[in-house]
Amino acid sequence: MQEKIEVGFQDFVSDGGEEFGAVREVAPNGRPELVIYVENAGDFTIPLDAVEAVHSEKVILNCAKLDRRLRRAIGHAHDAEKPGA
Repeated sequence: MQEKIEVGFQDFVSDGGEEFGAVREVAPNGRPELVIYVENAGDFTIPLDAVEAVHSEKVILNCAKLDRRLRRAIGHAHDAEKPGA
């Protein structure tokens, strides 16, 4: 990782892809994990080893290291958005 992860950084599953949420907490209670907010789904805790890269205030996650419930939430993060709004 090139940049220190900070609260508010945007979350992605691929560089150049669409953001799906933001970092809420970094290493809560000293644990090696992040709490991220996923749009339309709420907060999820993920291990730091699921972070593939950090740059330009973006956190890129390795989708293969995320649990199925979180992957499903990411896939539906923009469902509530109105087309053209």
